[in-house]
Amino acid sequence: ADYRHGIVNSNIHAILKQHLKNSLCLSFMENLDYRYQPEKNNDYVIPDVMLICDRKHLKGGAYTGVPRFIAETLSPATALKDKTVKKEIYQAAGVEEYWIISPKERAVQIYYLEDCKYDLKYSYILQDDPEEEHYNADTVVTLKDFPKISMTLADMFENVE
Repeated sequence: ADYRHGIVNSNIHAILKQHLKNSLCLSFMENLDYRYQPEKNNDYVIPDVMLICDRKHLKGGAYTGVPRFIAETLSPATALKDKTVKKEIYQAAGVEEYWIISPKERAVQIYYLEDCKYDLKYSYILQDDPEEEHYNADTVVTLKDFPKISMTLADMFENVE
């Protein structure tokens, strides 16, 4: 994957971690297996960024509960899977909020789960040139279930040229 992929994930993970300091919730980045149907099989995916709050479902290198938030950052190799297979897995599992981020376009699509289906609520493409009419670098994005956790588009794409 392109280095930009890692930068975006680090940016988001760092912001989540900072806001979760005195909370029971944890943020994981590219390093925890999410077993999304543990009662059926051992199938798993590894989300780029995942926020979880029920630690009792953490065992070894896997998590078997329902993540509260997941972000996937697209790369040419994963784009299709992130937009289809993974999106369906997270939707079926009941993940309330799912972000699909494109570092190349510096874009983010934010889905909320409504009536068991993902609804695209926000879609942004970073425009950080103040001279531009559609400048939006200071637009604030907040996690639906975590009103204290927010970031600007500029924060999300910091160091992504």
